[in-house]
Formats: sequence, structure tokens, C-alpha cells
Amino acid sequence: MGQPVLIVIDLQNDYFPGGAFPLAGTEAALGNAVKAIQRAKQRGIPVVHIQHIARPVSGTAPFFNAGTPGVDIHPEVLGAAPEAPVVVKHFADAFDETALHATLQALNAEELWLCGMMTQNCVTHTALSPQAVTYGKVTVIGEACATVSPMIHAIALSALARRVTVSSREALMPD
Repeated sequence: MGQPVLIVIDLQNDYFPGGAFPLAGTEAALGNAVKAIQRAKQRGIPVVHIQHIARPVSGTAPFFNAGTPGVDIHPEVLGAAPEAPVVVKHFADAFDETALHATLQALNAEELWLCGMMTQNCVTHTALSPQAVTYGKVTVIGEACATVSPMIHAIALSALARRVTVSSREALMPD
């Protein structure tokens, strides 16, 4: 029998204050993502980190360049799940040319819970990926996501809600 897996997408230093592309609401999203990770671990639910690294073949990118502090996964996220596998991606969809599908199969995933950054981009593309739907239920934990503005965040969650479950009070979140 399969199990849910929590996928933590692009909670990387460049998106936080002092980074190359700070987003709105990052501290709240970070705190809720860490709580989701802790809850998942309490329940024996595996966690997978997703790390976006700009493709060197395309030249230097505005952010997430290899070898910079900004590309690193936020230390609080790594501290909450240091043993979790890290899947590196180069495109918005975390399944696109990555080991995510194989990682999830090895974890016997049957349901996906997503959180991370940016809501309207990488979170949305991963949630709606053709490979994601093969895992049954997909849930986006809205309070553990962030993007460039609260309005874009709300619009993205509203649009996602027509295709996947969007919840701020999912079972992984604190009671």
C-alpha cells in the first residue's frame, strides 16, 4: 500500500530577504513549511526537497546559480529534514528531466502534498504535471507557499483549486 509524500519546492535562500529575488510572505511560508515537515515526520510520511539550479548552458541566471549561497536550500528547511532526498531541477515542473518520479516510486508514493515557492510557477507546474496526477490525490498546502505578491499567491491558489486540492489546514498542518 502506498503513502503520502511531502514535496518541499524551492525553499531556497535567493527567495528570502538578502537573496537575489526576495518574495512576499516568505517568513510565514517558511514557518508553515517547517511545521508541515515536522508533522510529516511525526506521522512517518517521507519528505522530498526540490532544489532549482539554473542551467549553466544558458549562462548566468538572475538567481539560483550553482555555487552561490542563494541556490542553497534554506537552513531551517534542511534542519527540519536533513535526511530527506534532494531532487535537483532546472525547470518549473519538478518532474521535468529530474529523478522525482523515481524517488517517489522508491518511497511508494500514492498521494502528493506540495508546498514551496513560487506558488504561480514551480508549485503550480509541479501540481499540474502529467506525472503528478499518476499519484492520485495532489494537495497544495497554501499557507506553506509564497510568491511575488499576496495577490498573485491568492490568484494562483484559486486557479489550482479547480484541478487539485488546495488547503491551508491539511492534515500536515498544526491543529
